[in-house]
Amino acid sequence: METLRQRWRHIIFGTDTPAGQMFDMLLIGAILGSVIAVMLDSVSSIREEYGVLLYAAEWFFTLLFTVEYAIRLWVSDRPLRYARSFFGVVDLLSVIPTYLSLFIPGSNYLLTIRALRVLRVFRVMKLAKFMGEANQLGIALVRTRRKIAVFMFSVFVVIIIFGSLMYVVEGPENGFSSIPQSIYWAIVTITTVGYGDISPQTGLGKLIASLAMITGYAIIAVPTGIVTAEISAARVSMRYERECPGCHRHSHEPDARFCLQCGEELPKLSLKGPDD
Repeated sequence: METLRQRWRHIIFGTDTPAGQMFDMLLIGAILGSVIAVMLDSVSSIREEYGVLLYAAEWFFTLLFTVEYAIRLWVSDRPLRYARSFFGVVDLLSVIPTYLSLFIPGSNYLLTIRALRVLRVFRVMKLAKFMGEANQLGIALVRTRRKIAVFMFSVFVVIIIFGSLMYVVEGPENGFSSIPQSIYWAIVTITTVGYGDISPQTGLGKLIASLAMITGYAIIAVPTGIVTAEISAARVSMRYERECPGCHRHSHEPDARFCLQCGEELPKLSLKGPDD
């Protein structure tokens, strides 16, 4: 049984063997097929003609992925760690909607979350470079969270001011029936969405709307610049990333010779290019 378990672990979690690559490619094909089936089932004309077949396909894929999830837990060295990982959570969420549809009709359409499982193609096709780029983006977003939070709070204050001004200037007779309704108009205007369901009628109101539109363009540029700067900083820091052989710490100064945490001698610095 242990030999069988190790063999399945090699197939399911490894891509260095023909069997493992074949398993992952078949899995990706099944994922795409199940998502397409759910999408087709949402079209009324197709559902009327092929509803039974699509329903059977939905349950077939659900049972298939349920068995696969159970096998992944069985072959994992640390089942709880896998269950709490990103792919483990996605694997679980990809089968729950079908069972949930037995009690809540329509919830099976949430099965499109299975599309996230196709992200395994990065591992299957050996596209590790793309995962490095994703890590850089994740680091940049984490580092900018406080700046973005302060910025969004400032934007919210500006939106409240614009909404209150339009409520005073335009009033209920022009569609601005309340301050929350006016704030909704300010959000639509500043984000440059422009539904047009509410619009100013007076000259002063149009002037305020023009200022809100110009402010919207300025607001869009600020977070873009903040995140872009942090992405550049993240790329620079990853070029100098070294792992301590003792405690496995990654963050070290470029000129450091010993680990700040455990004192272990660090490996020599090897600069990485942007495509490494």
